[in-house]
Amino acid sequence: MDTSKEAIVTWCREYLADLMEVPAAAIDPQADFDRLGVDSALAVSLLIEVEERYGIDLSPEDLYRNPNLDAVGAYLHEQLAENAA
Repeated sequence: MDTSKEAIVTWCREYLADLMEVPAAAIDPQADFDRLGVDSALAVSLLIEVEERYGIDLSPEDLYRNPNLDAVGAYLHEQLAENAA
């Protein structure tokens, strides 16, 4: 599995787009979640799916500190690299 920041952002973008029933291109990875219309239910779905896919426990506080997909991708990439070391 590709765990580069770009691959993680792409997967998260496609996952959210599917949940929101919009094209992935409509999800700006640099837009804050609230601007994208990501509510708490969507955020929890993303947290659960990230844990299942990457084995990283992403908390709601982590989303608050990383409020867009680019930031989440960088955070997850860093966590995965630390776990692999």
